[in-house]
Amino acid sequence: MPHPTAVVAEDERVLRDELVIHLGELWPELEIVGVAGDGIDALELAGKLRPDVLFLDIQMPGLTGIEVARQLYAKLHIVFVTAFDEHAVAAFEQGAIDYLLKPYELGRLSLAIARVRARLADPPRNALVEVLGELERLRQSRNYLKWIRASAGREIRLILADDIVFFQADTKYTTVATVDGDAIVRMSLKQLMSQLDPDLFVLIHRSTIVNVKFVHGVRRGLDGSTLLGLKGRPEMLSVSEANRHLFRMM
Repeated sequence: MPHPTAVVAEDERVLRDELVIHLGELWPELEIVGVAGDGIDALELAGKLRPDVLFLDIQMPGLTGIEVARQLYAKLHIVFVTAFDEHAVAAFEQGAIDYLLKPYELGRLSLAIARVRARLADPPRNALVEVLGELERLRQSRNYLKWIRASAGREIRLILADDIVFFQADTKYTTVATVDGDAIVRMSLKQLMSQLDPDLFVLIHRSTIVNVKFVHGVRRGLDGSTLLGLKGRPEMLSVSEANRHLFRMM
């Protein structure tokens, strides 16, 4: 009997690598045939490789996990990966859909694996379609950060999140860059990413988050690096190799 196969779709490379490692430890028979960093890649890989299981992040650039699932739910078994809180988990449980909460817990991963393994011989559950609408409503209703308090010299500024061009962190502070100038916040990028709208703000480097509506072009550096040009700012922001795929269509 052939080994079961899976694709892992998660836009955060560290979490994606971590999930692949844990799957190898807890389900050694499972063959990871592909990994994806955005929804478009996830859809293409699942169509091309036809895995038995798709571990699918809900919040991804390109296409959300919900949009991907709408096209694939009848073709494979899906385990959603989510940062949603306990109120949203009820939507998964009600539809008997497998899920993982970030950050990953090995106990919860083991349970999801056991459920998927028990169902592999059966067709994918149509119950998933009943849950997708509720998940989309929950995703859209999340209260993302609208304003941020930042210091500029002795002044405390209230900056509209939509007006922020990028965030850039150093060892002690995080710079908030707008078209009108810079300010400082005492928040880590990890804290900021959990509060920002993922449809607007993208982590392009371990030290930089950019508002995609301010990106006006992509340039290749002399060393082969990827650089972003910005509306209203002179900087060219460097994109890490792991995140270059986010801008390949520009």
